[in-house]
Amino acid sequence: MSSTTDRPSATALKTIDLTVNGQVIRSAAITLDKLLLEAGYPEAKVATALNGDFVPHRARSTTRLADGDRIEIVSPRQGG
Repeated sequence: MSSTTDRPSATALKTIDLTVNGQVIRSAAITLDKLLLEAGYPEAKVATALNGDFVPHRARSTTRLADGDRIEIVSPRQGG
């Protein structure tokens, strides 16, 4: 008879490995907007790129992430 500990938990989150700003992280985020929340950028004005392609703010909630993706998160700079 199989023990319940042999089965994965129904609440276990699937994680993926991503490279964010050059650093490899493990994330449960499935979309770019969820990754930004997870990374501490909930309302920040940032530019984002996925695998070298710019992702506009309005597309982040529908931009799905996959294992091995490279994401750049860039904050605007002020200067003069």
